[in-house]
Amino acid sequence: MLRPFADADTEAVVALWEAAGLVRPWNDPRRDIARKRSVQPELFLVAEDLDDPQRAVVGVGMAGYDGHRGWVNYLAVRPDLQGSGLGRAFMTEFERLLTALGCPKLNLQVRSGNEQVIDFYRALGYAPDDTVSLGKRLIPDD
Repeated sequence: MLRPFADADTEAVVALWEAAGLVRPWNDPRRDIARKRSVQPELFLVAEDLDDPQRAVVGVGMAGYDGHRGWVNYLAVRPDLQGSGLGRAFMTEFERLLTALGCPKLNLQVRSGNEQVIDFYRALGYAPDDTVSLGKRLIPDD
């Protein structure tokens, strides 16, 4: 079941991102959570295991829309549930939510060499754009 992120999900989400290999030393995931909670928090979703009495978080993703493009970041599914359709469910919901906001195109970034994830998005109809992604850190997380 997908639902909006709640503050009580923080540690479970960070653990899931770590298990999925998304955390990098230069990004503090707790700061990223706090930042997302301040901008379009309705586009920060988690999936919980309804069969688990504790309703463990088994998936998470962030989306955003800047008025020009939509973005998906930090999409992760617990490793043992990858391939179950949960990632597809997140993307379907993000596409629905962004379309409702009038978003004409959805972009995402995948680290080069991560062929399993690239193949996942290709199967959903995403294709490489002929672009180069550039970035500049404005606020360090150290």
